[in-house]
Amino acid sequence: MHHLCHQEQGASLLEMMVVVFIVTIAAAMTVPMLQEQLYQRELDTLSRRFIQHAQFARQQALHSGSVVRIRPRNETDWNGGWQVESVCNTAACEPQVWLQQAKLETVVIQSRTTKKGQQFADPQTGRKQIVFNPAGAARTQAGGFVANRLIMSHRKAPKLEQHVIMSSGGRLRLCNPKQDTRACY
Repeated sequence: MHHLCHQEQGASLLEMMVVVFIVTIAAAMTVPMLQEQLYQRELDTLSRRFIQHAQFARQQALHSGSVVRIRPRNETDWNGGWQVESVCNTAACEPQVWLQQAKLETVVIQSRTTKKGQQFADPQTGRKQIVFNPAGAARTQAGGFVANRLIMSHRKAPKLEQHVIMSSGGRLRLCNPKQDTRACY
């Protein structure tokens, strides 16, 4: 007589509960890291977009042989978005707008300023803008070079920052203070 041994296959309810518990703990530990990465990516994207728009303004100035600027859409606050436009020196001239960035929803451009971080404000007029002359140089109204920064952070994670830095030669770069502490300050 042949006796068959039957072993039960499958998991007990207790084993399944342990697996679900372990998966839940692992997910709870990774969600904050994933959120921070998502916020950092949004911040990087908007910072890079600002640089691309400023570079476009410079290229338009070189190409057209005229003055082109990037400025806040509402004249005073970069958080309302920005636009790239031609600069008119006469009342009869209507500025041509080439690019616009809508109001910033997830990223905030901080109002705090440092010695170098004055939100690209012209020291003589106080107007926030970067003006490129026909030679492609970023100049102030008085003819000096513009060199400072915008400090961007995420609304939901204010400790995450990106600095958009412009050198006196008009070159723009990004700096992440968490990674490049010496280069940012």
